[in-house]
Amino acid sequence: MNELSYSINGFDHCELYVSNAKQTAHYYRTTMGFQPVAYRGLETGNRESVSYVLNQNRINLVITSPLEKDTEIGAHIDRHGDGMKDVAFTVDDSELAWKTSLERGAKSAMEPKEIKDGDGEAVVSAIETFGDTIHTFVERKNYKGSFLPGFEANDLGLKSESTGLVHIDHVVGNQPDGEMQSVCNFYENVFGWHRFWSVDDKDINTKYSALRSIVMANDNEIIKMPINEPADGLRKSQIQEYIDYYDTGGIQHLALSTKDIISTVRMMQANGVDFLPTPRTYYDTLNDWVGPIDEDIETLAELGILVDVDEKGYMLQIFTQPLQDRPTLFFEVIQRKGSNSFGKGNFKALFESIEKEQEKRGNL
Repeated sequence: MNELSYSINGFDHCELYVSNAKQTAHYYRTTMGFQPVAYRGLETGNRESVSYVLNQNRINLVITSPLEKDTEIGAHIDRHGDGMKDVAFTVDDSELAWKTSLERGAKSAMEPKEIKDGDGEAVVSAIETFGDTIHTFVERKNYKGSFLPGFEANDLGLKSESTGLVHIDHVVGNQPDGEMQSVCNFYENVFGWHRFWSVDDKDINTKYSALRSIVMANDNEIIKMPINEPADGLRKSQIQEYIDYYDTGGIQHLALSTKDIISTVRMMQANGVDFLPTPRTYYDTLNDWVGPIDEDIETLAELGILVDVDEKGYMLQIFTQPLQDRPTLFFEVIQRKGSNSFGKGNFKALFESIEKEQEKRGNL
């Protein structure tokens, strides 16, 4: 595959379609430390939808709800529940990114358009990817406003206390059984991305369920997107549970990095975030296979933080419970200390914890 004639510089923002943007934005602000920075809605002249832009360091979330019935946003919520519509990339040339993607087999979701306000101009375009998810290409080199034209800078008069989240480490997409490969091929063909890491169901399984996963990465490896599919097991895997409730492939979780996972998790727990519990037995043998780490094992056990190691170092991670009533989208908090892994050593403990939650929901 020829190299791209434009560059994808990183994750720009993630947009969620939800039934009540005001309350969802409040939840992310008060529990996870996101600061409102921009707003678009009735007061800014938008009659169809309302959006709150939340920021923490290099992470931008856009929380959007419809203001009318029978809208595309409403149909998305009706089908999927609250979920992630858009994983947007920052690019140096939005029109070229869109045109090149279409030439390489992608379908258009939005033709390139220039948007302007008093703070300058930006160019946006978008393509379809798996399920109803899209990738928007955002070119904002000539824009100095708080987010994008059409949004007004607005902190809602609120000051949030950061929980120490820094940037998006990776974004995970779940696919129906048998579709992981074609989605990976899409990223390879359209963006020239490469396979960064992969596991199959022989690596990742429990008594009941299994998964296959391939991590796709862009050339500078700033963007990483693991693509999962369920594998046959005795019972329903959590990937299949996701597909059943989301109704298509979609974004399963967003992994956000921190430089101090213990402090971040303590704050988020105190703010009311529910994390998946980790069995105490996980920590009994942790030292044996992880080796020396800076953190106190008792503290990790108290908070339920998982550890994994590879030849370059280690990483710490923890997963929230689903953040809406359908068991679909959740978040991961991750701290990397050299390791580039995706927690292969933790999948068994994680799956068993998720299976306990599935059992409570009657979905195992």
